[in-house]
Amino acid sequence: MASNYSDSVVHHTRQELTMAEVTLAMELTSDDKKYAAVHLNETDETRKNAIAEIKRWIEECDDLRVRIGKNDRDDFFILRFLRVCKFNLEKTKIRMRNYYKQRFRLPEWFMNKDPFRPELQELLDLGIFLPLRKPDNHGRLVIIVYGTRHDPKKHELSDIAKIGVMATEVATKNYTTASVYGCSVFIDVANPTMRHALQMRPQIVINLVHMWQSSYPIRMQSINIINAAEYVDIVLRIFKSFMIEKMKNRLHVYSQKATQNSFKDIPVNTLPVEYGGTGGTLQELAEYWKKLLEENRDWLMDDEKDCY
Repeated sequence: MASNYSDSVVHHTRQELTMAEVTLAMELTSDDKKYAAVHLNETDETRKNAIAEIKRWIEECDDLRVRIGKNDRDDFFILRFLRVCKFNLEKTKIRMRNYYKQRFRLPEWFMNKDPFRPELQELLDLGIFLPLRKPDNHGRLVIIVYGTRHDPKKHELSDIAKIGVMATEVATKNYTTASVYGCSVFIDVANPTMRHALQMRPQIVINLVHMWQSSYPIRMQSINIINAAEYVDIVLRIFKSFMIEKMKNRLHVYSQKATQNSFKDIPVNTLPVEYGGTGGTLQELAEYWKKLLEENRDWLMDDEKDCY
């Protein structure tokens, strides 16, 4: 069980992370460290040795064309991959390769992360991707995604994916313990249209599933589809066809009547008002995330220099 956190996920902000402040688990409580040792095979010794080994590997890789391992931010980035892979070095190397391959193949998802671009401003105003202010009862970062709020005639899924990357990176920067406990995602699909469904082309689905289960450096502990209409199951069958068994078991679907049951692990004071909680409104949360991403513009775009 995760320890209680007095700071909120989105209000615990810093200008920059330093080694002393965060990266090598300095923010972990004793309970967090016990959890990491039991579930992730992480100790002070394995952490130090594993990061050093991954740095050596990156330097020796001729085909992994990235600049990483030069500063504290990069150390924490490596640590995130190690934690997802439970400190299995070979699995970590595979996942890092997958991540950078996907970045190269899908620059429209991962590059040009400028929150001031007009098309991103519109999606930020809609509150399309919202990490909550505090973790759930298991220490997991909670993210609400509005899968059907955007206008498919105007908004590209690639821009929604980009905002997802941006918000997750900033949330993980501010709440580093998410790299230990992972995240729980709630995808609200209320009032879908045929255009929304048609946007979910097979290649898009493949890329999303690959990102969740094989490349991105965060543990996807739970994926919850909420306010689901009956025919949403058609799209979900496509998703499941590309998922490994472990991920299938973490995918849960809730109809509109059953949606409230999906929030059982989220404290009432964390859950937004619209879902029956007291954690502020979704509009307030959207405004906060828009401002926070704008403030982190340079930080978000800085990692684009790491690939060449």
